[in-house]
Amino acid sequence: MAPVIRELSRFPEQVELKVAVTAQHREMLDQVLSVFGITPDFDLNIMRHGQSLAEITTRSLAGLDRLFANEKPDMVLVQGDALAVFSGALAAFYHKVPVGHVEAGLRTGSKYDPFPEEMVRRLTSHVAELHFAPTPAARDNLLAEGIAADRIYVTGNTVIDALLSVAASLPDEPPPDGLREILVTAHRRENWGEPHRQVFLALRDLVQAHPDVRVVFALHRNPEIRRAAREVLGGVERVELIEPPDYAPFVRYMKRAYLVITDSGGIQEEAPSLGKPVLVTRNTTERPEGVATGTARLVGTNRETVFREASRLLTDSSAYASMALARNPYGDGHAAERIREAIFHYFGVGCPPHG
Repeated sequence: MAPVIRELSRFPEQVELKVAVTAQHREMLDQVLSVFGITPDFDLNIMRHGQSLAEITTRSLAGLDRLFANEKPDMVLVQGDALAVFSGALAAFYHKVPVGHVEAGLRTGSKYDPFPEEMVRRLTSHVAELHFAPTPAARDNLLAEGIAADRIYVTGNTVIDALLSVAASLPDEPPPDGLREILVTAHRRENWGEPHRQVFLALRDLVQAHPDVRVVFALHRNPEIRRAAREVLGGVERVELIEPPDYAPFVRYMKRAYLVITDSGGIQEEAPSLGKPVLVTRNTTERPEGVATGTARLVGTNRETVFREASRLLTDSSAYASMALARNPYGDGHAAERIREAIFHYFGVGCPPHG
């Protein structure tokens, strides 16, 4: 949401902008706010260790309900698929405030995969008034669910706006020691347990089979994921288990990586923008455009499959080039500008967004 905040802040005579955060993930939130120089006007600070999905939802909903009652906004913007997104949309609905959903229309078609994000997106779509779809395919998903065409805007994704602005400020640098670096993240709830363990075993196999490869694994803060990763990969030569970097350092890791292995949604968009092939350790994705254009490949969580697909990219230069040079379908860095134009147009100011 940072690019949208920055874009709306350029128009102080037309917009009184207020930023609210739930702080579902306190540490991750704070470092991102610092990178983009954002000071929230309201901070619900709901984070509690071990909180359930129901607790996140109800505490977000209650806090945002009180906030909207006091502030009486003309519009509420929510972004993505976190539980606070639907809580924010529902709280706004209770106060009859129109909702704009940034990054709308992503779907896998399976309500439990990703869990709970798929249903967060679906439910939010039927509360929202304006839908900022990152791609034509996301727009088509919304149309298929009965969302009015004149309420959908294809804008590109703001994550690309943010990424490109940060990446441009960072130097190009090779990995240390001349090794090819594989950047890894793992956090998806449906992969907890044995699926993640299978992926971690595949990573161990990779460094043992390819002596010119290093794995850099940015550990999620979930204690179960950290325990499993350390159990399989702790002490393995050329495997670095690192604390989750702040946003700018993580972009540096992506820039210097040879390829990325992840179950993250956003990284499926970010890494291809930097020309990095992505192997997605999931069985479904709400971002099929990357798979269709060849920037990403779904490989699941089977140990042998993950090892085989990664090894192919490490040994077959043409296979690597076909992914690294494929067209990124997720945006051109101007999504926030189009979103601002759509909001202004909704309130009777200016023209619809440019293409």
